[in-house]
Amino acid sequence: MQGIDFIKDLAVVMLVAGLVGWACHRAGLSVIVGFLAAGMVIGPFTPPFSLVTDIGRIETLAQVGLVFLMFSIGMKLSLRKLRRLGLSLLVATAVTALIVYNLSRLGSPLLGFSGESAVFFGALLIVSSSAIISKVLQETGLTHEKAGQMAMGITVLEDVVAVISLALLNSVVLLGGMGEARVGQTLGLLSAFVALAGVIGLLLVPWLLRRLGESASEELQTLMVAGLMLGLALTAQKAGYSLAMGAFILGSIIAETPQRAQIDRVFEGARDMFSAVFFVSIGMQIDVRLLGQSWLLVLGASVLAMVARPLGGTVAMLVTGVQLKDAVRVGLMITPIGEFSFIIAQLGVTAGVVPASFGAVAVGLSLLTAIAAPVLTRRSGVISDWVAARQPVWLESWLGYYGRLLERFQQIQKRSVLWQLSRKRVIQITLEMLLVTGLFVFSDQMFSLVRDYLPVHSRYPSGATVLFWSVLVLVALAPLVAIWRNLSALSLLYAQVSTQGHAKAAKLAPVVETGLKIGAGLLLVLWLNAILPISGAARWLPAAVLVVVLVGLYFLRSRLIYWHSMLEVELQERLTQGDHKFTGTTAPWMAPHGEWKLALTDCMLPDLADSRGRSLGELALRTKFGCTVAGVERQGVMVGNPTGDMILYPRDKVLLLGTAEQVAAGKEYLQRASGAPVTSNFDEVRMESLEIPVESRLHGRTLAEVALGKAYGLQVAGINRAGHRILNPRGDEKLCVGDSLLVLGSPDQIATFKESLRV
Repeated sequence: MQGIDFIKDLAVVMLVAGLVGWACHRAGLSVIVGFLAAGMVIGPFTPPFSLVTDIGRIETLAQVGLVFLMFSIGMKLSLRKLRRLGLSLLVATAVTALIVYNLSRLGSPLLGFSGESAVFFGALLIVSSSAIISKVLQETGLTHEKAGQMAMGITVLEDVVAVISLALLNSVVLLGGMGEARVGQTLGLLSAFVALAGVIGLLLVPWLLRRLGESASEELQTLMVAGLMLGLALTAQKAGYSLAMGAFILGSIIAETPQRAQIDRVFEGARDMFSAVFFVSIGMQIDVRLLGQSWLLVLGASVLAMVARPLGGTVAMLVTGVQLKDAVRVGLMITPIGEFSFIIAQLGVTAGVVPASFGAVAVGLSLLTAIAAPVLTRRSGVISDWVAARQPVWLESWLGYYGRLLERFQQIQKRSVLWQLSRKRVIQITLEMLLVTGLFVFSDQMFSLVRDYLPVHSRYPSGATVLFWSVLVLVALAPLVAIWRNLSALSLLYAQVSTQGHAKAAKLAPVVETGLKIGAGLLLVLWLNAILPISGAARWLPAAVLVVVLVGLYFLRSRLIYWHSMLEVELQERLTQGDHKFTGTTAPWMAPHGEWKLALTDCMLPDLADSRGRSLGELALRTKFGCTVAGVERQGVMVGNPTGDMILYPRDKVLLLGTAEQVAAGKEYLQRASGAPVTSNFDEVRMESLEIPVESRLHGRTLAEVALGKAYGLQVAGINRAGHRILNPRGDEKLCVGDSLLVLGSPDQIATFKESLRV
């Protein structure tokens, strides 16, 4: 049976991934390297070790794993996080991609790549592996250093570069060649799709999660999120993109919600499991013989990657004004490539655009760069010191001048009143135009989804189409009105600024304003004409849209303005929630300086950690190791400078401050797990009535003095004294002989207390 075979393959993949992952962890290697290697061993190309042989089922496993992996990557990235990372890292990421891509294109002929193969090879190298880099930074204790945080920010932003690259490469595959690929149109359609899915998702998903949180269990919430993830992945594929993009977008939307920590927790097991399935499945699709035959090509590509990526990252950081030493360290840290490169290679091989050996090259590249990553990261400080000490005087002088120039530009930008007043409106116009573009460009796909649910009458065969487009245009009216209002405000602003100081400014300003409005109106007409479908069944749409717009504006103008204002407020709330939460790519509230030789590192307490359930005062980390606890993150909530009575629980993330040796010792101590069992009697908790016997030592003592909770773990729920019942008694209540105590606790606790009464 086909279903049984799929279950068998899934069982084999999971067992092998678990065993290999454990072995790699013991050996100090990246588990991703082990997953890829294990996949190549058990795949169909390595008889007699082949445990999984059906190519179709392997591809299905890879697709399922890909959806979960992209969802988890998307949850690490959000619009809020992009804003916190700042413009400088956005520029650095773009510059890194441009430099690495051009260097790879220059080196492609030496490796035998040309045409589409060279394009796909360049795309392989422009994206680093956030999974590998984050793990290496955590293991080396550099997560909270300046260079480590900048490197983590770049690798997170490169996930966005990867999504854009996938869309562009997908257009290359669909259009059949680079000559026909229209980069501008592809990027515009991608932006429109992301804006459409993002706005709808930001409005609906948080509302749905909030309602589920009020009345549904975590299991039902998990099922709903999984369904949304798969549904949006399929929607993205139907729109002409990959499953990965839909899952990635939903992850980014979830990252904006207050339920992010909860969903991340409940999805943690499934995410890790299916991510492992993805990497093992990628390995199974690689013919080991091709890897052996292409070893020289893999070696050459790896050398090019380990030169191009550090060089591109270093130059990019210098462009944004970072000092040479930190720039070199960042460049070395972002060397490894990984998950997205496999997807890019798989796309090219499946479409027949690149040779079959391309997948082997991607895997070989990832293996070698992943092995080199820990070495380069650990030695980044030494290497950067060596480079900084040997930089020419002219270069040091020029970099200093360039840094001061950037600072002056930033000050000018901050003082520019025109830019400060118009920036927000320009961003709003851009997003609203992308939203409307998405509504109209992807209208056919949306209509196909709802066609079967619309009423159809034999006398009006086009009734469903008319109804759909009427609703769609009414939905688009609110952002269209907002676009015009923002353009009108900008026209007024620019007219006032451009005529300021002129002798006839009062008469000239209205003329300039009217001219700008006329120009903006013409541009809007041209834009709408470009995105509206005007062929086939929709050839009547321009006239219908004009009629609906005019009628809607006449009757609903004030309501549309109100609806748009509410929409803006709702989206703004979504994007500003939790701005001050601590994350791995944002600087903590206290950043140690290099000259103090202090380090910040974080560690997560395992479920069986010996330190669980103990307070910080009991652990005495400062006394034992010299390090202090700077913060504790629990379920997405950050507690800064916690007090000594704070108790640590499993899955808490603890931020340690001290020297490198101190925090390493403290981290090892907190994560130590001897395996001592801890049993919970929660399900056995009951209430039982116990009478205080004659000559009991409890007679005349208060509940506070007896302290049954501390001594036996019991809670006194009530006291029956000669028929008079005292519910939830206070601590100053005295006990007497003959009192009947209603105690709450486990059978063992009650039995122990009962035994003590007889003494």
